[in-house]
Amino acid sequence: MLNILRLLTFALAVAAPASAQQADAPIQKVLQEHGDIISKSSRRTIGPAIDALADSGLPAAREVLNRWQAKQMWRNEETGLYVFAEEVDSDTLRIFDVADGMEIGTAPDDDYDQLKPNSGIRGMIGAALVRFQLTDPDPAMRLQALETIARDAEAAHLQTLRGAIETEQDKAIAAAMVRLERLLTIQFAEDDADRIKAIESFAGDLGVDVRATLNPLVRTRLETADAVPETKDVARVLSPASDALPREDAYDLLVSADLAKPRISREDKRAALVANLENGAVAGVQVATLDTEAARDIAYAVLAQQGKVEPVATEAEIDATLDKFVFFERYIAAPPAVALAAASALKSIENKVAVNQGLDLGLDALSLASIYFLAAIGLAITFGVMRVINMAHGEFIMMGAYTGYVVQQIVPDYTLSIIIALPLAFAVTFGAGVAMERLVIRWLYHRPLETLLATFGISIALQQIAKNIFGTQARPLTSPDWLDGSLIINDIVSISYIRIAIFVLALLFLGLILLVMNRTRLGLEVRAVTQNPRMAASMGINPDRINMLTFGFGSGIAGIAGVAIGLYAKVTSEMGSDYIVQSFMTVVVGGVGNIWGTLLGATLVGTLQKGIEFLNPSNTLAAQTYMILFIILFIQFRPRGIIALKGRAAEA
Repeated sequence: MLNILRLLTFALAVAAPASAQQADAPIQKVLQEHGDIISKSSRRTIGPAIDALADSGLPAAREVLNRWQAKQMWRNEETGLYVFAEEVDSDTLRIFDVADGMEIGTAPDDDYDQLKPNSGIRGMIGAALVRFQLTDPDPAMRLQALETIARDAEAAHLQTLRGAIETEQDKAIAAAMVRLERLLTIQFAEDDADRIKAIESFAGDLGVDVRATLNPLVRTRLETADAVPETKDVARVLSPASDALPREDAYDLLVSADLAKPRISREDKRAALVANLENGAVAGVQVATLDTEAARDIAYAVLAQQGKVEPVATEAEIDATLDKFVFFERYIAAPPAVALAAASALKSIENKVAVNQGLDLGLDALSLASIYFLAAIGLAITFGVMRVINMAHGEFIMMGAYTGYVVQQIVPDYTLSIIIALPLAFAVTFGAGVAMERLVIRWLYHRPLETLLATFGISIALQQIAKNIFGTQARPLTSPDWLDGSLIINDIVSISYIRIAIFVLALLFLGLILLVMNRTRLGLEVRAVTQNPRMAASMGINPDRINMLTFGFGSGIAGIAGVAIGLYAKVTSEMGSDYIVQSFMTVVVGGVGNIWGTLLGATLVGTLQKGIEFLNPSNTLAAQTYMILFIILFIQFRPRGIIALKGRAAEA
């Protein structure tokens, strides 16, 4: 009796999943209608079943496709019903209804067959799932679907995407869909005319995705023949010994095709001759006569006839053999018409890329010029008015940067801290400049060598003081959030917002300095002392006071430049030394004591440095060296700079 009950319980357990299922559920009916082709799991025939599920409009269809792709779909052998299942152990499954995902129970896995779609079927299911995402009410989900397709595109996505374009209401998403559809057309469309039309629509497009799609279509293979084939798939004819086809590579192609004897390097030939040296001769030829390549070729040929070495081609034979053949590249990745269209589009893109690279280089040069202008403008004022070679000017830039860092430690709001740091840095470095002028510089006027040595010593002392206070580790001067990121014009041209801010700051200071120098009494007195100190003194102007204020004003501007540069570069005790050389070059090239000259000098130095770095990007030190050499040559022809100072001071 007990055994009978046990058998009954087991039978019920086996039958429970089938009986508890919703056999008449709409999703189950769709699966049953296509049960035969689903069970066969053939990539060639499975399409109607997947399309039926994707087009059914049933809420459960998406989950069924997901589970099918993940190999979590099973089919009951007896009833033919489909279920979701997960393995409990090696012999038992936990069963779930495909209609609502409700758990049905457990059953032996012997009663069920697992659907195991291969990679091709999983790809088709994936394309069907993308269809659900492309029609999702959430725009973010639709954009995510486009990113998924772009990242791992398949031929099945093309029709799905075309269908989604017709129903898309969001203009931005629709434009992204149209662009992606054209890219997929280039890759997967069967009609070459459609592919060519899509390729031509991207002429001049700077998108990286376009180049990534077109480049594989113009892949070529190097081939050789007696004459150039009269076919459209020949990309270009190459000449041996040219940059595109080295002579050795051309001959190696002939050797690999069994069209020529192998060649041997001069070193290997020499080693073979040495190995066969007997009694001062090689193959009967005296060593003393083997002083030319032709003689060595003759000796090697004799050894080959004797069977002592492998026969190889001589240099003369190589040249004669190369003259018998032509070398050309043949398109191998696409039909000729498609490949030619892709090559033409890439050519137009390359031309536009070159223009935009020039524009990007110009923006970089302008950005660097604005940094050099900020760093040099204070030096231009002090150097121009006082004729003082201030080697500590870079340390005033460093002091301004550290002032900004200290302010940010006290004021956590980065925007407010920068607003506070700018005038505070001016005040700190203005005071330091006045103190330096009163204590040191004023006693060394008209003694340039002593001034240079004294300010150089001060710069070393200021660096050491900064190390003692802040340490040797770089300190962060954090920019506000609104300065994060870059202004992206296209995939090639972009400029960071920090550089834009520094450029705007440079323009503001240019305007401020011009206002001070041309519209204020201080500026009038400074210009008077610059032109003729003795005449200015006779007119009641105190040159000593003007020198003090001018040195302080120039130092204060350097402090503000330090805050701006600190947002872009690292803040360390040595940061000033990175800009002192460029500052002096900017002042000398532009014209000592001239504001507009300093602006032009900064533009010239910045453009020159970026241009050299573009031509030699792997060696920035070379850029600095070449730039200094250029400036040395420049001042040989214009020793007073681009805009020479006028008046008696120019002759001082």
